[in-house]
Amino acid sequence: MAALMLQGCGSDVGKSVLVAGLCRLFANRGLKVRPFKPQNMSNNAAVTADGGEIGRAQALQALACRAEPSVDMNPVLIKPQSDRGAQVVVRGRMFGTLRAATYQERKGQLLEVVLDSYRRLAADCDLVVVEGAGSPAEINLRAGDIANMGFALAAQVPVVLVGDIDRGHVIAALAGAKTVLSKDDATAIHGFMINKFRGDPKLFDEGRRIITNLTGWPDLGMVPWLAAAARLPAEDAVVLQHEGPAAAGRRLKIAVPMLSRIANFDDFDPLRAEPEVALSFVPPGQALPGDADLVILPGSKATLADLGFLRAQGWDIDLFAHVRRGGRVLGVCGGYQILGRRIADPQGIEGAPGEAPGLGLLEVETVLTAEKTLRPVTGCGLEGARLTGYEMHVGVTTGADLARPFLQLDGQGAHGAGSADGRILGGYVHGLFASGAFRSAFLAGLGARSDGLDHGHRVDQALDEIAGQLAEHLDIASLAGIAGLKDFAL
Repeated sequence: MAALMLQGCGSDVGKSVLVAGLCRLFANRGLKVRPFKPQNMSNNAAVTADGGEIGRAQALQALACRAEPSVDMNPVLIKPQSDRGAQVVVRGRMFGTLRAATYQERKGQLLEVVLDSYRRLAADCDLVVVEGAGSPAEINLRAGDIANMGFALAAQVPVVLVGDIDRGHVIAALAGAKTVLSKDDATAIHGFMINKFRGDPKLFDEGRRIITNLTGWPDLGMVPWLAAAARLPAEDAVVLQHEGPAAAGRRLKIAVPMLSRIANFDDFDPLRAEPEVALSFVPPGQALPGDADLVILPGSKATLADLGFLRAQGWDIDLFAHVRRGGRVLGVCGGYQILGRRIADPQGIEGAPGEAPGLGLLEVETVLTAEKTLRPVTGCGLEGARLTGYEMHVGVTTGADLARPFLQLDGQGAHGAGSADGRILGGYVHGLFASGAFRSAFLAGLGARSDGLDHGHRVDQALDEIAGQLAEHLDIASLAGIAGLKDFAL
């Protein structure tokens, strides 16, 4: 079976994008390709057709392969709920909530689950492109590892190590990894590549030779800064910390507060791409802008905790002032629950058991339950505009404002809630704005025009663009050989 694993010298070195690009490149060459990530840590997730959940990056990589997402593509997903605890999802279903230290002790028990998923994928395709997590050089985490070298050696998958030159010290990062890795782990690495280079590539020719001399690993190429990656959904909220100001001079201003456990913030990528929309994520410590036309409360992995966080930031006061000025509010998933009169978590599903009054902008209340709703949905919204999306939540919401539903879902009927004046809306459906028809109708109601494009079309174009750049800057023939592809023609 042919396989290739990209590991990195750290988190956020661009592994997810490179894997997606390679998946599309090899798929464009006629191969049946599948992505795989043994263990992911992200609160941005996607729903599979069979009602499971996987990391958003693996859903994107499946799209790059032109394949349906499967729970086998990401058998272990860790969704942080606090600084020390997380929900663990195994093969798409909640496995439990564990403290970080407990998970480190028990993660090795999941290796057979991971290998079983990998083998199922590999048996049904020409090539599996695997993404590691964090860095194999974090040797303090090596015992029981299932995300990097622990998986690679168990599955006998060759590894290519990725260094991020945009961060600097890339020579030290790659050479340092070789220094600290065990002999067996270092031998599993068959080459390195440099990512995110800006400027004249010849300026780093000597640096690449030095890395080869220090490590003994072949140089497989250097990827330039991929501007098209900005059009792909991001998986890690770290990208929000580097948000620039919203584009000035646009007709409609939308603000999204960055909750401490914000989830599925890629819901709003299609709005960011609109020419008449200025969308900004508001970081902690800053007030919600007084001139916003719409405030969107996003999803959260720990709704009660983020309700407290929102109040601690003073965003509740900003939001009430926004509503008094005639502004509009949309709550998505956890944000929808926060808009209600009460949130209760009697079983401690997302943290310590408890309850708290919500913002009271919608006449609904929510009780969190152990059963998690995971399903793709289709339906219609404003003026009958069609939409596709997915639900991913715990909790049952009831109340008078459900009599004014936000959406109509196929096979389910009315969904969501609205205030009497129609300015406050909430619902559980993620991915609403990816549908061009729905987005156009929604923005028209706010006085802005949409380009009407389905966001998936933009993402698909970006994947092809990235695949083309990888073909130009990487040694694809050597990568194919490392992966074990026989008779691969460039």
